[in-house]
Amino acid sequence: MVLASTKVMDALKGIGLNLYERRIWVALLARGTSTAGELSEIANVPRSRAYDILQSLVEKGFVLVQTTKPIRYVAIPPEEALERVKKRMEEKIKEMQQRIDDIKSSPVMRELKEIFNKGMKLISPEEITGAVRGKHSVAQQLDSMFRNASKKINIVATPEWLSEVVTNNFNALKSAKEKGVEIKIATNFNEKYADVLKMLSGVAEVRLVDEKEIPLYGRFAIVDGK
Repeated sequence: MVLASTKVMDALKGIGLNLYERRIWVALLARGTSTAGELSEIANVPRSRAYDILQSLVEKGFVLVQTTKPIRYVAIPPEEALERVKKRMEEKIKEMQQRIDDIKSSPVMRELKEIFNKGMKLISPEEITGAVRGKHSVAQQLDSMFRNASKKINIVATPEWLSEVVTNNFNALKSAKEKGVEIKIATNFNEKYADVLKMLSGVAEVRLVDEKEIPLYGRFAIVDGK
């Protein structure tokens, strides 16, 4: 039985609900109140999994439970359920941030730094560069490199990639510029990214290379000669 569109199911997946959780929750919304057995049949979820799935939904704030025999589950209006989930996530984030701050100001951080510094002596720069994969990891690595720069930053890249740099690392480049770091960028001109080049020209010396003479396919950044 199809109770919700693919669009709805994809949206629920985007907020962290797995397939069975999505099916069970939508089935409960359609019923208002129900038992695990009934919901497993409606949602086409194995009965043996229904109780665990419903308990997970209760813990996440999507569902209420009635301690009757048999146990019944009650749907919460979608707006209220999502607001409850949002608040729980915010609380977890605050709790995690506090834990991180506690670690940063404790002897644990000193020990972690010592372990890292010892390990770094055994790793070549090529290994570090090769280990960075994925947009988020690359953005973080660049941010660290730019913020730790002391003399020069040289970037050669396509306008498309520079657009990502502006989105993820512009503040780091700006901070480097304010410290007196010399920043130079070489790229091809692309009208679509004119605003990006204009922004970068405020913190760097931007040199436009003729794409017909020197097309840029790759991208790299050199910081303080490394």
